[in-house]
Amino acid sequence: MAARDVHETIVYEAQPPSRPLVTRGLPPDVMGFTGRQRELERLLAVAGPGRVVNIHTVDGMPGVGKTALATRAAHLLAEHFPDGQFFYDLHAHTPEVLTAQPVDVLAVLLTDLGIDPTHLPSSLEGRSHLWRDRLAGKRVLLVLDDAVGHAQIQPLLAASPGCLTLITSRRRLIALDGADPVSLAPLTPSEAAQLFVRRARRTPTDSSEREAVAGTVRLCGYLPLAITLLAGRLRHKDPVLWPLARFAAEFADAQEDRLGEFDDGDNRAVYTAFTLSYRDLPADQQRLFRRIGLHPGPDTDAYAAAALDGTSPAATRRRLEALYTDHLLDETAPGRYQPHDLLREYACTLTLEHDTRDDRAQAAGRLLDYYLHAAQIADQHLAPVTPYANSSTGSQVTTPGLPDRAAALAWMRIERDNLLACIGTSTIDQAPHAVRLTASIAAFLLQDGPWPQAATLHQRAAQTAHHNNDPVGEANALRDLGRVRYMTDDYEQATGLQERALALFKELGDWRGQANALNDLGCVYRMIGDYEQATGLQERALGLFEELGIRSGQANVLHELGRVRCMTDDYEQATGLQERALALFEELGIRSGQADVLHELGRLRYMTGDYEQATGLQERALALFEELGTRLGQANALHDLGCVRYLTDDYEQATGFLERALALYEELGTRLGQANALHELGRVRYMTGDNEQATGLLERVLALYVGLGDRLGQANALSDLGRVCRLIGDYEQATGLLERALALSVGLGDRLGQANALSDLGRVRCLIGDYEQATGLLERALALYVGLGTRLGQANALNDLGCVCRLTDDYEQATRLHEQALTLFREIGDRQGEAEVWNNVGALLAKSNGAQEALRPYRKALELARQIRSRRDEALALEGMAHCHERLGGRKVALEELHEALAIYRSIEAAEADRATQFLSRLKAEDGGGDTGVEDSTD
Repeated sequence: MAARDVHETIVYEAQPPSRPLVTRGLPPDVMGFTGRQRELERLLAVAGPGRVVNIHTVDGMPGVGKTALATRAAHLLAEHFPDGQFFYDLHAHTPEVLTAQPVDVLAVLLTDLGIDPTHLPSSLEGRSHLWRDRLAGKRVLLVLDDAVGHAQIQPLLAASPGCLTLITSRRRLIALDGADPVSLAPLTPSEAAQLFVRRARRTPTDSSEREAVAGTVRLCGYLPLAITLLAGRLRHKDPVLWPLARFAAEFADAQEDRLGEFDDGDNRAVYTAFTLSYRDLPADQQRLFRRIGLHPGPDTDAYAAAALDGTSPAATRRRLEALYTDHLLDETAPGRYQPHDLLREYACTLTLEHDTRDDRAQAAGRLLDYYLHAAQIADQHLAPVTPYANSSTGSQVTTPGLPDRAAALAWMRIERDNLLACIGTSTIDQAPHAVRLTASIAAFLLQDGPWPQAATLHQRAAQTAHHNNDPVGEANALRDLGRVRYMTDDYEQATGLQERALALFKELGDWRGQANALNDLGCVYRMIGDYEQATGLQERALGLFEELGIRSGQANVLHELGRVRCMTDDYEQATGLQERALALFEELGIRSGQADVLHELGRLRYMTGDYEQATGLQERALALFEELGTRLGQANALHDLGCVRYLTDDYEQATGFLERALALYEELGTRLGQANALHELGRVRYMTGDNEQATGLLERVLALYVGLGDRLGQANALSDLGRVCRLIGDYEQATGLLERALALSVGLGDRLGQANALSDLGRVRCLIGDYEQATGLLERALALYVGLGTRLGQANALNDLGCVCRLTDDYEQATRLHEQALTLFREIGDRQGEAEVWNNVGALLAKSNGAQEALRPYRKALELARQIRSRRDEALALEGMAHCHERLGGRKVALEELHEALAIYRSIEAAEADRATQFLSRLKAEDGGGDTGVEDSTD
């Protein structure tokens, strides 16, 4: 046996070095993190005790700041997860980087935990099981950034209740059961401005620089990525050469390539971010996204998008929802979608790159056809009286169901901005469509306003139609423009436009168009006080509608003729015409017409002093107007309810109704409505003793009526100003104003206006002691009131005639006249009138029967005046009682009552203040100036 070599070397296999654990893998914290306080607090709350959700997703459009939020939250949560914090970028949208596969992600995560790579299972399932096993019982935070979807994420989720997973994705991860989603919108304007100045390291020094920052972030769409990139450019510029305002102005001027302005130096960062999302879409979704860039309005629904895409609404709805899931569209309301401003611009860029000119033109044409067809259907409900004979668009488009007026009005209001955008951006080739679309929304614009905008649209339509040799479109546009001018009280222009429309309709042989124009012309002449001309025009219109068999047109003209009869104080005929119109509207089921007639019938009841019926009719009209969404009708009904409340002495409710009416008139832009509401508010003010405010309001009203050329309004305002002057004792000024009002009313043939002016002139003559003239004026007024059937006017004239008889010592006649007036006031329900009569009866009895008997009517007047808060009637009753008590020996009571009356007179600047002061001075002189036990308020 050979000897062994003592120098033999024995080789042993070396142990591999131990792999270091990596358990603190978060990227650096976000410095200067801005905004998102609500979302951040929500994520931080998940680490608290008793949490039940261990998976939270943060989704949003490209560049909205998902990673920044998740990173910031992870750093703030880190201390709650001592066993490890891991961050992994799944690269769903990283340029030139493959999307991470879960099997590879798990390899990294497991080796970070110290697992020997040679011991890693080869399958995804095996690695997922090992990952969950290693996390059992541990408290680990895992951030998965930029995820593709459910399949990529599911194998990476921990099962341990102590672990928390935050996931960011551009998609809404709908299939991820048990996850709590946080969807990020762009920043608020203030957050966006704060982010810009922090990243730019510029602090605005004045309001102009703050406005520059606000404008810049608005053009960035409040998108954090865009703001950060733009602020980074500014940060590297010389502040002296590039102040904030100059930089903002240059950026604003560069909006033709706004996406290019967000170039970060290496690539078009925002453009690239969008492209990475777009490229993952199926072809049909890509096409729809591009075509949405052709939509000129702010948002779309499935019907409009289907027209753009040339597909069915059902298929389009699914594609819209998919784009919403991918955050390429926002859902602004159920079923309505809108791209972010920058995504809209990106879609426009794509359609120019990928779609032919013909494809784009056809898509835009289909969209315009859709809106025109749907608007014509809606218009049949909104203008059912005498709508235009809109011809079909000729295209096969699917529209939403619009079965009634409510649905039509709701659709018009939702689509308003889109309809206006289609009209405003129409090309030369699309001009005929734009003219017809403008006509189809005319009734809606007349109802909802604003009327200045409607006027601009109709003016443009008329010019376009004339240029294109389209007499039908021009005639309709001129008529629509005339109606708007009428609503905005420009009666001169309205007349000219309707006459031009009428001439065109005659040339075309369009009898219905002529009837409509004649009726509209009649409305204008009624408003300028030419009732004879108005009647002639509307009777011609009625004859044409009867020949054509258009009952809705007949009903409409009957209603307007009834309004003319009302203005000429022929209330009986006016009522008959309105009732005929109402019967037709009810047969036809036209609720808008019914509402208009109920309102007018309510006015007729109010004019004849039947306030109970007037209230019921106006309330029915208001309810219908509210159901129909007719704001002008609501304003008119509220105005008339305010008038009734004023006449029945409920001044608080009257003010409320009138202020609501005024707000609606202001929204609509109708100066006449505003003037009428302010006029009634002025009347309420003087009835509640606020003569200063009443004068200011009535002077404003008079100026408005003068500007409108409304002579009837001027006459009424002059009458009321004269009344205020009478109340404060300026009888000369009152006489001048009332005589001007009378002259205008005579010129207009307005018998009610004449009666009111005569009545007030009679009261002035009575106050200055000219009893003969006072009697003549009041008797003329009474005769007019009786002829008109105006019970309130009769009651006032009888009461005032009773005062003249008292002052001329005809006590028997005075008693009879006051009793007649009191009966009428009670029938009407006018408690202020009753209070006034009781004060006059008190004065009569004090003169004829003695002080003791006079106290009873004065007390009734005082009670009524305090109930209705009529300050002047209250003071008159107190003064009358003071006279009675003084004559009966109750000087202390008399002084108390007189002091109270004088305080009221002074507060309302009443003419009676001087008289009461003299009475008080006499009482004090007779007492020798001694202490009466009553505080002296005369100094």
